Amino acid sequence: MKTFYISCIALSLALTSCSRSKDDNGGGGGGGTTPPPTTTKFVNPLLASGPDPWVLKQGSFYYYTHTSGSKVAIWKTQYMSDLGKATPVTVWQPPSDPNSEYGRDIWAPEIHYLDNKWYIYVSADKGGDNATHRVFVLENTGSDPTDPSAWTFKGKLHDTDDKWAIDATIFTYNGVNYAAWSGWPGNVNVEQDIYIAKLSNPYTIEGTRVMIAKPTYGWEGTINEGPEALINASGQLFLTYSGNGCWSDDYSLGLLTLKPGGNPLSPADWTKSPTPVFTKNTAGGAFGPGHNGFFLSPDGKENWILYHANTLAGVGCGDARCPRIQKFTWNADGTPNFGTPVAINAPIDKPSGE
Repeated sequence: MKTFYISCIALSLALTSCSRSKDDNGGGGGGGTTPPPTTTKFVNPLLASGPDPWVLKQGSFYYYTHTSGSKVAIWKTQYMSDLGKATPVTVWQPPSDPNSEYGRDIWAPEIHYLDNKWYIYVSADKGGDNATHRVFVLENTGSDPTDPSAWTFKGKLHDTDDKWAIDATIFTYNGVNYAAWSGWPGNVNVEQDIYIAKLSNPYTIEGTRVMIAKPTYGWEGTINEGPEALINASGQLFLTYSGNGCWSDDYSLGLLTLKPGGNPLSPADWTKSPTPVFTKNTAGGAFGPGHNGFFLSPDGKENWILYHANTLAGVGCGDARCPRIQKFTWNADGTPNFGTPVAINAPIDKPSGE
């Protein structure tokens, strides 16, 4: 285990990777297909580094991205267990203008496919002033999301309040598109809450944000961030989120549950689980697991969670956070059961259909 720790860190220094922290610049991106699998097993982590990982399956391919700090890049792969074999492609870089409101601190990009178009939602700021962080939208009307020339900047995604915002995700529930993100209640950094709003189109919020969750339990500290939607076979909606600070080994996933038939814009219709649903595995080299995504196996039969974690304790928000995947199941009451982070270097069955 100790040998793997050393090799993992050495590898992360050799590869182009994500930001050293959310306040630094870095690299990373995507593109390419993978050859047919030669084994039935794989091991975590998938890459040497990759904070805030996200993946979208569209057609026969998976499109992966993560925080790079200075740009947005995409990995294209046929099999998620072979992500490390894909070649990253930079699809967008912010303007070099120092006065640009979205020129620095490029965090937590997500790629989505809505209305037959590709969209990337990414957090950015002016640099040197974290209070200016907002969410911005890129659009691609072509067939290939890894073509940099096909992406156009659509502007800022904001509600009428236009407060500090990061970690936006988009989901469709009962035929309506919504955005969820982490934001400040005011203009200073007191706490981070989870907000939600309806979209009138993929790059425009309708009305004013609604706060559906705030830090209320000790394990969350003052932070709720990285919301991600998950819908079970019965159509019930959940939002996972990351609680505590990324600098903490106790960074963990929490769960919000919308009551059956509930309105996502009604805070009273959401229930927060009092304890985290996915926490560190110190013996297995998984510290601070969080900021996740979800995907189906190639044959659509298995549910998988994608998340980042540190291999060593006390590493914090650096580029050592590396992406990992594992299968999850559902409890009898319909809630997700993510289990415990699988130990690094432990053989895992590849997703069904690979």
